[in-house]
Amino acid sequence: MAPSEQYKPGFVPDFQPQNAVPGKQHKLDPEPHDRELHDGSLYKPAGKLEGKKAFISGGDLGIGRSVAILFALEGADVSIVHLPEEEKDAHDTVQKIKECTGGKRKVQLLPIDLTKEENCKKAIEQHIQAFGALDSLILNHGTQNAVKSIVDLSSAQWHHVFDTNIHSFYLGSTIVFNASINPFVGHPELVDYTSSKGAVVAFARALSNQLVGEKGVRVNVVCPGPIWTPLIPATMSESSQKSFGKNVPMQRPGQPIECATCFVFFASPDSGYLSGQTLHPNGGSYMG
Repeated sequence: MAPSEQYKPGFVPDFQPQNAVPGKQHKLDPEPHDRELHDGSLYKPAGKLEGKKAFISGGDLGIGRSVAILFALEGADVSIVHLPEEEKDAHDTVQKIKECTGGKRKVQLLPIDLTKEENCKKAIEQHIQAFGALDSLILNHGTQNAVKSIVDLSSAQWHHVFDTNIHSFYLGSTIVFNASINPFVGHPELVDYTSSKGAVVAFARALSNQLVGEKGVRVNVVCPGPIWTPLIPATMSESSQKSFGKNVPMQRPGQPIECATCFVFFASPDSGYLSGQTLHPNGGSYMG
């Protein structure tokens, strides 16, 4: 399939269920675009993050993988946090970074589950030990699982989603969170996920008001719409997958590269007068 095919209105990937969350990127067909743009060209870096040290959670696949690749292309050394069982996708990401940067960037893999407080501290400590600085904290990891009725939403799932999606965020010069379109529209089958991502947006705004003046640390949020990542076939029903992305004005799911550029913008000096803000790469849906 030509790269441009996935950018045409009406494109929806075939149904391809996966039985493990967050899913396996190497099993997706077609594979999401990490660096390829809608016209078939490749992302062109401009040294926006030269010499920076970035910590990227969930950087082994989906949006996180594209963020890691673009940050490395822009000149940053990166720590990539991933679940221990996602070893193949994590090493695939490292290989992609080596190939596109000619091996010039340092990459550290941290196979750590961030739902535990001690692991959050451990991950940051290992990043500092490796790179000596933390310039960009990119908290991208997350989980979801569709449930049609809140009556069937277990307390165990509620707590797990919040432990993953917001509690671990509590623990650089820029901080960028990955939230979602769902707090702004209210997904009926993702009550826990939507609530946790709403908390991310609120947390970022409050944290920005505390940090940006006193510490000079900018805090912003990317709120993606329907993006083709392994999390989709791993967590959504067949009917939801078959209509995935059709209801936004562009009538297609987005690609990770179309979100990753937002993270580059928020982490770079280009966004120097922005903090406590949200960007919405969502295919044209207006978020008032």
